[in-house]
Amino acid sequence: MPKFTAVSVTDAGSITLLTQYFSDRASTFPNAGGYRTTFPTAEQFVPPRGQFLLVSEQASPRTFVGCGGIRRIDDGADGAVRFEAKHLWLQPHVRGRGWGTLLLAELEKRAREFGATEMVLDTNSSLEAAGALYQRSGYEDVPPYNDNPNATNWYRKKLA
Repeated sequence: MPKFTAVSVTDAGSITLLTQYFSDRASTFPNAGGYRTTFPTAEQFVPPRGQFLLVSEQASPRTFVGCGGIRRIDDGADGAVRFEAKHLWLQPHVRGRGWGTLLLAELEKRAREFGATEMVLDTNSSLEAAGALYQRSGYEDVPPYNDNPNATNWYRKKLA
């Protein structure tokens, strides 16, 4: 089972994993040289406006194998308090264990604790496993809510 640790996005572990994440995305992005890397800023991921998590194995709690965060964004047109999931990523050797589902659920839980009534996220259609995860987790397709040049798909989930 994974363990989730809240840290700053400027923490050494965060920087290492985000660097791996961005490198992975750039190397597999459908348009060669087209991926735009944007490191997150620390103030976006400070409670109660957001949080960044590192993922580790219970047996090795200091060895981080993944990351993901949430941040508050503008409210929805219907007044929904929206948080956006960002930078969900697991190292290849821990994929397929269901940890992506657990990480997403943990981010949703923490967003609810900060008052979120809706989660949104964007992704690229080339990330088929990610798109399947979001749909399995109850996310629905929505029109673009941002201008992320890397995204081709946008999703939303109402939080109970």
